[in-house]
Amino acid sequence: MWGYRGLSCAGRVLLGVPRAAGGWTSGRRPLQPGLRTVNVIFRNLDTAADCSVSYKELKGLLKSQTTLIDVREKWEIGQFGKIPGSVNIPLGEVVEALQMNPKDFKERYNQDMPAKSDHLVFSCMAGVRSKKALDIAMSLGFSRVQHYAGGLEEWAKYEPPEKKQ
Repeated sequence: MWGYRGLSCAGRVLLGVPRAAGGWTSGRRPLQPGLRTVNVIFRNLDTAADCSVSYKELKGLLKSQTTLIDVREKWEIGQFGKIPGSVNIPLGEVVEALQMNPKDFKERYNQDMPAKSDHLVFSCMAGVRSKKALDIAMSLGFSRVQHYAGGLEEWAKYEPPEKKQ
């Protein structure tokens, strides 16, 4: 049986597959007890343009209370750098991270746990994984989420990425 998830970005309806024992299943490795996994099938009713931000919009958002989450793998951050001010949460960790205890989140990512009402922007290399992370966050109840569709590839055309020294 399919269940509707009430989400609010560009009229998108997300459907999930419920697990027999309750909760939602993603078919991935088990998470910590009590955490819900997510498997969403995306049915875009329109273009989702309202969910993406441009380079110029992102620059403005980074001056505000927006949390930028880079969903690339750690090795990619090391090799290509990152957008200054972003926190790295690889896509495979997003479901678990956004449901963590705030203390555990702070220890693992060295940043305060975002509230479901906080403004989050996801980025990756070229917009594919960030879009998936946006959909996951929405399915978990985060209401102010967007993604930077241009990713690090576009950012690097305007200014150099931050690299660890």
